[in-house]
Amino acid sequence: MSSILTNNGAIVALQTLKGINANLLKTQNEISTGKSIGNAKDNAAIWAISKTMETDISGFKAISTNLNTAGATVATARSAVEKIQEALDDVKTLVLTAQTAGADDRAKLQTDIEGFRDVITSIVSTAQFNGVNLLDGTSTATYDVLSSLNRSGGTVTPSRINVDRQDMSMNAGVAATFGGTAVTNTSIIDNDGTAAGTAATLAAGGTQTLSIASVGSGYSYRITLDDTAGANTLGAQTFEYVAGAGDSTGDIANQLGQAIEQHLSINGITTYSVTRVGDEIRLQNNHATDGLSVTAETATGGTPATGGGMAALATFDVTSDAGAASALTQIEGLMRTAIDAAAALGSTQKRIETQNDFLGQMSDLMTSGVGSLVDANMEEASARLQALQTQQQLGIQSLSIANQAPSSILALFRG
Repeated sequence: MSSILTNNGAIVALQTLKGINANLLKTQNEISTGKSIGNAKDNAAIWAISKTMETDISGFKAISTNLNTAGATVATARSAVEKIQEALDDVKTLVLTAQTAGADDRAKLQTDIEGFRDVITSIVSTAQFNGVNLLDGTSTATYDVLSSLNRSGGTVTPSRINVDRQDMSMNAGVAATFGGTAVTNTSIIDNDGTAAGTAATLAAGGTQTLSIASVGSGYSYRITLDDTAGANTLGAQTFEYVAGAGDSTGDIANQLGQAIEQHLSINGITTYSVTRVGDEIRLQNNHATDGLSVTAETATGGTPATGGGMAALATFDVTSDAGAASALTQIEGLMRTAIDAAAALGSTQKRIETQNDFLGQMSDLMTSGVGSLVDANMEEASARLQALQTQQQLGIQSLSIANQAPSSILALFRG
C-alpha cells in the first residue's frame, strides 16, 4: 500500500543514515583524540579503571620526585661521612706518630689534630640538602621517605623508607650507666652455657663463645677477662656496653668484640685473640698452659650513652703520654663509627635508588596498560572511517530514492 502521509522507505533509510552518521562521528572522534574511550559515557567501567590508574601514575611520578630529593639528601650525608673517614685516617697517623714523639713534636701534632677536628665539624655542619642534615645530631627521629602507595581494593596505604640519622657531631652527651637490675641467667648473654655473673675458665688452647641472646633498650652487658692467676699478660680487664633503642644483638657483639680486640691490639697482647661472627664473640686462648677467666654480667634498666659519634675526638690531647695512649685506644672506635655510618647510608641510598627505578618501571607499565584500555586502534579506525563514509554516501542515495517514491503516486491521477 502506498501512502502520501507515511513514507516507510524514507523512515528506514533515515534511521539507517542516522546510525551511520553516529558511528562516523564516533570514529572521527577516536581519530582526532586518539582514544576509543574518552569519557564515562563511552564505557563507564573501563573509564573508571583508567582514571584510577592515571591517578596512581601521577602519584608515582610525584613520589619519584620525592625519592630523588631523598636520594640526594642521603648521598650528601654519605659523601660527608666518607670525607670524615679520610680525615680520621690522617688523625690516626698523627696519633701513632705521637706515641714516640718528643714534647715539641707532640704540640705540633696536637695542633694538626685540632685542625682536623675543625674540618670534621665543618663537614658535619654543611652536610645538608634541602634543609635536611642527617649528621649534625640535632634530631634523633628517623628521616622518613614516602616510597610507594599500595592499593588494595578501595584502600590506599603508604609505604616508607626509614633513614636512620648518623650523629657525627662532637657533642659531649652523657656516659652510659650500667643497669641496676642484675640478670643471672643466659637469657641476655650466654657465656658458653655458663650463667651470667659466674666465671668460666677458658682453658689453654681453647675457644669460648659468648652469644648475645637478646637485646633491649637499657640492657647492660659486661665482660670481664682475668688472667692474673696465670699468664698475667692481660690482667683483669672489663668491657661494657649499654644497648640503645636501635641496637641489635649483632651490634652488641660488634661493640664488645671490637673493644676487646682494640685493647689486645693496642697493648700488643697476642696471648688471646677475638673474632666476631653475627651475634657471637669468640675468644681464643693461645697460651700453652694457663687459662683465662671469662665472666659475663648482664642487667636491665641501664642508660645508654648519648652524644655525637665523634665526641671522643674532642677530648684528644696527645701532648702527654697518657693523652697519646688514650687517643690511640679511641681512634679505632671513631673510625669504625664512621665506616659503619657510611655503610648504613650507602645501603639506604641504594635502596632509595632501587625503589625509584622500580616506580619508573611501574609508571611505564601502567601507562601502557591504560593505553591498551582506552587508546584507539588507529589502523582499525582508519579502515572503519572509509567504510562508514561509503555507507554514508549510499545512505544518502537511499534516502533520496525513498523520498522520491510518493511522487510516483501522482501518475495514478493523470488522465
